[in-house]
Amino acid sequence: MIRWRKGEVVGIRREWPGAVELEVTVPEGTCRALAYPRLVGRPEPGDEVLLNTTALAMGLGTGGYAMVVAVPNRLPEDPDGPGHLVKARYTPLQATVLGADEQDSPFHELLREADSLEGMPVVVADLHSALPPILCGMRPLPRVAYVMLDGGALPAWFSMACAKLREVGWLAGVVTVGQSFGGDVEAVTTHTGLLAAKHVLNADVAIVTQGPGNLGTGTRWGFSGVSAGEAVNAAAVLDGRPVAALRISEGDTRERHIGVSHHSLTAYGRVALTTAQVVVPELPGEFGERVRDQAELLAVRHELVSVPVDGLYEALLDSPVRLSTMGRGLEEDLAYFLASAAAGRHAVTLLG
Repeated sequence: MIRWRKGEVVGIRREWPGAVELEVTVPEGTCRALAYPRLVGRPEPGDEVLLNTTALAMGLGTGGYAMVVAVPNRLPEDPDGPGHLVKARYTPLQATVLGADEQDSPFHELLREADSLEGMPVVVADLHSALPPILCGMRPLPRVAYVMLDGGALPAWFSMACAKLREVGWLAGVVTVGQSFGGDVEAVTTHTGLLAAKHVLNADVAIVTQGPGNLGTGTRWGFSGVSAGEAVNAAAVLDGRPVAALRISEGDTRERHIGVSHHSLTAYGRVALTTAQVVVPELPGEFGERVRDQAELLAVRHELVSVPVDGLYEALLDSPVRLSTMGRGLEEDLAYFLASAAAGRHAVTLLG
């Protein structure tokens, strides 16, 4: 299940808040490795490191790093301070964090009886790569919180996009829920995560997606993005206004993802049991007709909202982070990014 290696750090490649990318020598040669200093301390050149090289050996695109498990000769200090939520539970790297909803939190009283999002728009998308284009579509940019589900990466620190979007002020904060951790705010469930976005971060809009690294099996139900349907349910039951962003592709080579992905059709059409506003971008030509026809399958339960895409390409060009989905950039799969931006465009129209 795990490929273990010992290695030696020979250099620091780059770093961003919460993560350090290293160059490490292992018996097979040199590789990229990623360390989360809050978990293992900060490795330095010359340090021996214990690595999990499983993802590297598998050639995973998103997670193709050797992961630093420990710096055995220079362990970090014991943590101090409050916090009783254990995340990545019962794994060797389980971590204790302070949850906004736990008893020791200064926000516990605020959240103990909190039960409503008070009509806050909640944009739900399948992939983490939808986060930047959704924000690009929001003009003027409101106060936005990102609620990160645990279907992909568990540490929010893995996301360079989150770090940059916080830095430039496009995100008011990140809320990590379920088994995910490392956000500005920690929460136990999607429900308390959404309530924390509203009442702790004072967000006008929340965006909900998985962390980086969607898991799919090519089966109808075997993909981590089913959580998008569950997020629609959570937003609706808390008196939010769910806005569903469709996963659309014109550049994917897999038939099940061309046009409206089967992920969206299953998550919104079968898993979501409450009504959302499903944003259908007004794309041109035969491909646009295909998208509209496929989206009609969701009209049984949801309200389909047609949103123009004029001006969104220019807005996407202004993204402060690199736009990429499944290894494809803006020009290689424009429809995907336009669909996400259209969801952001519609969400801001719901703000009173």
